[in-house]
Amino acid sequence: MSFAHTAPMAIARGPSRWLLLISLALNLFFIGIAVSMAIRAPAQPAWDRDVFVRADRIAATLPQADADTLRAQIKANHDTVQGAQAAYRAAQDSVRETLRHDPFDVEAMRAAMTKTRGARQAFDQTIQGVFATAATEMSPAGRHALADWPPGRKSASNNQ
Repeated sequence: MSFAHTAPMAIARGPSRWLLLISLALNLFFIGIAVSMAIRAPAQPAWDRDVFVRADRIAATLPQADADTLRAQIKANHDTVQGAQAAYRAAQDSVRETLRHDPFDVEAMRAAMTKTRGARQAFDQTIQGVFATAATEMSPAGRHALADWPPGRKSASNNQ
């Protein structure tokens, strides 16, 4: 066969070869995206308002013995912590409720906010007391991990 006979066949196959290469490249691209999404680190779950969920996330980053200590303190004070958390949430709900009243009463809003501040302070004191008690029973490594929480945070002593 001469070039005149083979050239039309090569030209006819040319576009289909390019189409095949483009299709292969797109398939590899989409497969790469699918694989990277499948093996990537799972996204952090949304922030949870429940103090027990958050305390368990903190405990999961501590050495095992220290995690057990923190979980035991949380469990021993469960009712107190739960009550303080419930009171704080109820106070927050009262602020929301005053915002919904028509006509709006600014003094009721201020009173609800004052109640919320008090409930927040009581809640903070309760949970901080639990953590302080747990910290007295933790190893130095556990206390340092707690101080550097969330994991990967640079401690102040490392920055000097």
